[in-house]
Amino acid sequence: MKRRIFSVLLIVCVAAALVVGCDNSNSSKKALDLWTEEAPAKSALSEYVNAVTNKNSPDFIPVQDRIAIFDFDGTLFCETHPTYFDFQLFIHRVLDDPSYTPTAEQKKMADDFIATGKVPPLGKEYEKSLASAYKGFGLDEYCAYVKSFMQTEQPGYKNLIRQNAYYKPMVQIVEFLKQNGFTVYVSSGTNRLVLRALVCDALDLPPHQVIGSDNVLVAAGQGGKDGLEYMFADGDQIFLGGDSVIKNLQLNKVFSIIKEIGKRPVLAFGNSFTDASMLNYAIYGNKYKALAFMLCCDDLEREYGNLKKAQTARDNSEKYGWIPVSMRDDWTTIYGAGVEKTE
Repeated sequence: MKRRIFSVLLIVCVAAALVVGCDNSNSSKKALDLWTEEAPAKSALSEYVNAVTNKNSPDFIPVQDRIAIFDFDGTLFCETHPTYFDFQLFIHRVLDDPSYTPTAEQKKMADDFIATGKVPPLGKEYEKSLASAYKGFGLDEYCAYVKSFMQTEQPGYKNLIRQNAYYKPMVQIVEFLKQNGFTVYVSSGTNRLVLRALVCDALDLPPHQVIGSDNVLVAAGQGGKDGLEYMFADGDQIFLGGDSVIKNLQLNKVFSIIKEIGKRPVLAFGNSFTDASMLNYAIYGNKYKALAFMLCCDDLEREYGNLKKAQTARDNSEKYGWIPVSMRDDWTTIYGAGVEKTE
């Protein structure tokens, strides 16, 4: 009799566990507890994940096709003060590194930014100036240089170093998606090698899931030979060649997804119009249900927001079918407790 009662109780407990396990709403609330309850983007993402991970749902997506892609600066990481991480690194290299003698063009670019706060147009000359500042760096040397800069204070904030200048609610999104079988990629206009130093440890992502702009690489013994004519030799080392190959922005983000992932993302997150092609590639013509999210930099209290840019982001979201994210209204924190603006 006791054995029969125990069996019945066991069945009831297992059934209850299965019922709870089928409803991810409570777990998503806990996983996304840095988002306000009324945040439309949170609700949309939670409902989406519940649908695409449920095998009985018409929107179910197999694990191998659950691809999510994020922009970096301004989407996952502080962009608004003072600017992109890789350009801040360039300013440090040109103006503050006593071991480096900048060119006149590099010095002018850095001085102009200090005077105006404006980044030069993101064209070939901009990329070449940044790339040439590190010509001759070995790969490990360059990574160490980036990581050393990551330990410096983030300008404009109290109790924040650059390494920790991630938007914590967005980091929660990354973790939430990984826990639900998504493969997460980061795709940015930032240099790929810089991006790997920033992202791989912080977000627990392997290097091959980090896509960025590329610079020329050369082997120590290569000389002036083309890569087709030179064979890597025993003891050879790889160095930065001082020039750029491609800027991973706008349509180039679509091309890099095709070449490096080989599958269309079903979730995409960005913060500016240079992410538009990536967002549209995710949601237009996708065989699976897909969503795209656009961050709006509308927080003037905890962040250095820009209301005009935020409104443009909202207008574009309505126009193209993206889901806007309000940094002001949707997040309970940005950088975590103890971090404050100082300007």
